[in-house]
Formats: sequence, structure tokens, C-alpha cells
Amino acid sequence: MDHTQHNKLANFIWLIADDVLRDVYVRGKYRDVILPMTVLRRIDALLEPTKAKVLKMKAFLDEKKVSTQSAALAKEAGFSFYNASPYTLRSLLRSPQADGGQLRGLPRRLLRQRRRDHGEVQLPGQLPKLFNADRLGMLIQRFVSPDINLSPEPVLDLKGGVKHPGLSNLGMGYVFEELIRRFNEENNEEAGEHFTPREVVRLMASLLFVPIKDQITDGTWLVYDCACGTGGMLTEADGMLHELAETHHKKLSTHLYGQEVSDETYAICKADLMIKGEDEKNIRFASTLSDDQFKRVEFDFMLANPPYGKSWKADLEKLGSGDGKKGVSDPRFVVSHDGNPEFSLVTRSSDGQLMFLVNMLSKMKGAATGLGSRVATIHNGSSIMTGDAGQGESNIRQWIIENDWLEAVIGLPENLFYNTGIATYIWVLTNRKPAHRKGKVQLIDATQWFTKLRRNLGKKNCEFSPAQIDQILATFVDFKPGEQSKIFDNREFGYWQITVERPLRLRVDLGKENLDALRKASNGDDALMAVTATVAAKLGAGPHRDFNAVRKSVAAAAKKAGTKLTDKRWKQWRASLTTVDPTADAVVWVEDDGTLIREADPELRDHENVPMTDTIEAYFAREVLPHVPDAWIDEEKTVKGYEIPFTRHFYKYQALRSLEDIAKELLELEKRSDGLLATVLGGVA
Repeated sequence: MDHTQHNKLANFIWLIADDVLRDVYVRGKYRDVILPMTVLRRIDALLEPTKAKVLKMKAFLDEKKVSTQSAALAKEAGFSFYNASPYTLRSLLRSPQADGGQLRGLPRRLLRQRRRDHGEVQLPGQLPKLFNADRLGMLIQRFVSPDINLSPEPVLDLKGGVKHPGLSNLGMGYVFEELIRRFNEENNEEAGEHFTPREVVRLMASLLFVPIKDQITDGTWLVYDCACGTGGMLTEADGMLHELAETHHKKLSTHLYGQEVSDETYAICKADLMIKGEDEKNIRFASTLSDDQFKRVEFDFMLANPPYGKSWKADLEKLGSGDGKKGVSDPRFVVSHDGNPEFSLVTRSSDGQLMFLVNMLSKMKGAATGLGSRVATIHNGSSIMTGDAGQGESNIRQWIIENDWLEAVIGLPENLFYNTGIATYIWVLTNRKPAHRKGKVQLIDATQWFTKLRRNLGKKNCEFSPAQIDQILATFVDFKPGEQSKIFDNREFGYWQITVERPLRLRVDLGKENLDALRKASNGDDALMAVTATVAAKLGAGPHRDFNAVRKSVAAAAKKAGTKLTDKRWKQWRASLTTVDPTADAVVWVEDDGTLIREADPELRDHENVPMTDTIEAYFAREVLPHVPDAWIDEEKTVKGYEIPFTRHFYKYQALRSLEDIAKELLELEKRSDGLLATVLGGVA
């Protein structure tokens, strides 16, 4: 289907909303009628050619008193669904007895949905309002208009030429998603609520299948999308897999699985797959993160464009039983890794995009046999960089890279998607890397490989041409370093985050003002004041820059006086009598077991990221000690982290213009402006 037909149909249906529903619905509610009506008309158009046969079979079965009729009626209809009602949308307009009651039954009959099934097209609830406003007939009339064709068969003119081409299932998907995009844009939906352009889906499917096309064998293959929306990715993947099978003379079958949390797009996906003869029961309505519908299923191929920049706090609370991250015990998100049996893969509640990837990776088939599993997913820049060492995002990257599952990250052009212009990336993963890719990750910069659109579609102002998809795919398959392709060892993305401490330096002042502060802080603790007075008399008011010596004197005076220096008393003493002073001696002392304790100044604490290609000792000696020779590393706080600094690896320095060039341009502009000014003023008397 070309984009001209796609846009023409979407425009026509969009105008129906404005023409028919104005003054009956607010604009934000148009979608509640138009989208299910589009689905309904599509199914109605599919069933029109076999309508007479179905009704004839229905009458025969009723006459024979056959109670189980579904299989026979579906066979006559030519689909897994049928309409045994005497009405179609077109015939309703010609029936004087027809009203909202007849139409109300059509969606249920056409989709064969049960009451408990969230996938029912939600049109029946809107019918009384439409009927009472005298808009129902007008709505049906516009959808069965001879000016559009939602049937897969072409409409011919009187001379036998094609007046309206047939609308394929893929084309129907385009129309659905374009309408949803427009409604989302009209309602100011979030940037993360967007739909994936078909050329991007084509690229993702190619990255999944083409590299292993020679290894795909006869058999059954399972494809999964954990955020399936209207099912476009599943449809594209299914089509490409069968194309490759036909080319390589293989006989295979596919089963498509998907989960979606939006009831609207879920219903469209289910109806679309039903139209194509797929088992729609494999499409489930629930939140993937908190209510996984495929707990014990493993998949061969997985692809998704999960929501990003979107809160998943509600899911987190369900997973954690109200205890947030600490309460999460789902085996998808808490794993054994890097010596930690409870390695957390739980991200910030403000953005759960990587959680969808973790969910998919938990469903990989074993790598020991077959092809294992292959995954392609889209993320924004947050997933490659956000999160310090030890945090959920970094842990997920560590878990993926140290398991050697990441094959490539591909940077996409900005403004490639309909509702957002931000930078996006395709991640390609597998648990069965070919030998030449083991221990390696490829970064591909495809940000400049695009074709500009003549007219924007929302935020989308560019697309991939088939040649550009082939170019990206060839770069991936060739696996060679170049200007747009960089290849790294896994460990080059890892780093150690070390905590650099510097000594606390305290000055002690035993003057009257500080002693009064101590008396107040200790609520007149006479024993503590007596010990302090003894030390002040011995050492003088100060200030004293050797805290350690004063501390020993206080301890000795307390012991002699029989006063116990509790932690509380020490805290009061230090808070009242000491001040941080960079010229003072470092605070150190020796424990009873001989251990030397150095007290760190929390205000001077710093963190350094040491690349795993270096050693911590060499880095510290080279980069830290020359600047702060009194520093040390708190080894207990050292944490491993991973990030993928994509932009840094493809950054190209552009030299600044010379001062001479800038001055020359300014002079030229000045001359031009003087000429314009003279022209303007010349006409003033």
C-alpha cells in the first residue's frame, strides 16, 4: 500500500469525526466512536462477499437443530469469525425496522467476544447517544460510502478500471495507527505514547531474521511483542519470516503473542489478527510489568517499542506489595548475577522502558540448542546512559553485557517517529552470538541515513528508504569497523565507581563561648563540663589544630575522673568545640586492636569512574593523588557500573571559525546594512 492511499483513507475517516460527531461529543472523545467503527466496518467489509452463504448455512443448521454451529459458519465465512445476523452495516441503512438495537448486536456477533473479554470493540455503549442525537444513520452512511474502500477487494468503475484499490491487512494497520496518532496528538498524549513507523518495524524485523536466515529450519516459531499496541510489529515480523521461509524453501508456521495495557489498541490488535486468521487468544490484555500473561512461555523472536519516559509506579507498587523496589521479588527482575543472588534489575519508577527489555530477556529459549532467542527493541537515550553504578539501569546494562547478549545498538535519526522528535536507538540482542561477535558490541550511527518527507506526519519529518534499510542491515551483518560502525570489547562499557575520601581536619577551641555552647547542648552535664575544664586548664583555650592530641587529653581526664565518655557525650563535645579547618591535622586514632582509623570529611567525598580497561590502583595514582595526596579509596564502597556512551564515540570535532573570517563577515554585513539604511532614509523628506 502506498502512503497516498493510506493518507486518503485516514483523512476521509478523520473528516467523518468532525462532520458527524461535532456538538454530540467533545473532540477528545471522537476516538471512542471512530476507532471501533473503523474496526467494525473493516470486519463487515470482509464478511460481505460470503454473507449469503453464511445465512443459508445458518438456516440449514437451525432447521436441523444443530446446536454447535460456529465451525460450520466460520468455514462458510472464510475466516475464524462470522456474522450470523441478517444485517450488515449497508443493509441497516435500507431497513426501515433497523435501529440502534440491531447495530448494537453486530459488534458482539462479528467479534464473538465474551462479556469478560476486554477486547470487545467498545461501540455498543456509544449507540444510544448516537441514536438519540440522530447521528447513527449518518455515521453508518459515511463509513459505507462509495468514496472509500475498507475491503481487501478493489472497487471497479463502470469501465472495469480500478476506482479504489483493495486495502490489505498491512494497509489497514497503517490507517489504524495514523488515526490513533492524530487522536493522540489532538489530546496532547505523552511523547512515549507513539506508534512505530512501518519502515522502522521493517528494519527491526530484518535485524532479527536476516542474519540467521540460513539457519531457519522447518518447524514452528514463536514471536512475541510485550507492548504490542495494534500489532504492527507482530504482523511485519510474521510476514518477513514467511518471506524468508519461502525463499529458502522451508515450511514453517508461526504463532504470534502479544500483551497490551491499552484496551483500545488491544481490541484493534485482536481484531486485526483475527482477520488474518491468527489465534487471537495469544493477545492478552494486562500490564506486562505487573501482570505477565506468559510466565512459562519462551520465544524464538521478540521485538517491541515499549513506552519510555513514562512512570511505572503503579506497577512497581503491585510488584513490591507497597514496599517499592525493596519489595520486588519477581524472578524476572531479581536474578542471581555477579555473585549476588538478589541482583536487582529494578529501575526508577519514573521510567520503566528497560523493565520491558528485562521481561523479554527472561523469556529467551536456551542457547544450548537451536537458535536460542533474538530480540530487537527501541529505547531512547536514557537507557544507554542513565543510572549510576549499582542503580537499576546500570545493573540491567551490566547483566546484559556480562552475559554477552548485546549484539548492537543502532542510533536512529531524530524526528523519525510521529509523536516525538527525541533521539532513539534500536538494541539487538541474542543469547546465541556467532563466534565472531562473542565478547563484542557493535555501535552503528544511522542518524544521517534518512530521506526527508515532503510533508510532516506529526513530528515525523523523515523516513528510511528500502535502500537505507539495506545499508543499515549490511553494516550490521558485515561487522566491520568504519566511520559509522564502531566495534568494542564488552568490558569497554564497564567501569568501577570508586569513592575517594579525604581526611577530616578539625580545630578545637576551648574558649568561653564554645564552653557555653557545650553546656547548653549537654543540658548542663556537670561531669562532661568538669572533664573539659580540666583539659582547657591544661592545654589553654586554643585554638588547637591537633584534634588527636586534644582527644587523648580528654580521654585521659575522663578516665581519671571516672567519667564515661558515651557516644552521645562525644557527639555533643565535638559539635560544640570543633570546627572544620583545612590547616588542622587529619583526624586519626588507633583502636584497641591496633587498627588505624582515618575519619573522612563527607564534604570532600568524591566519586571517580575508572574504566575496566584500566586498573583502579594505576588510575588512582595517575589521576587523583597528584592533585590530592592525602586521599584514599574506601574499598567497601566500590561499585561496578556500565554505560554505553554512544554519542561520545561518534562525536566529530568541528573547528571554530577564525576571528579573521568572522570580522570579514561582520564588515560585509555592515556594508549591506548601510546601503539598506540609505535606501530607506532616501525616501524621507
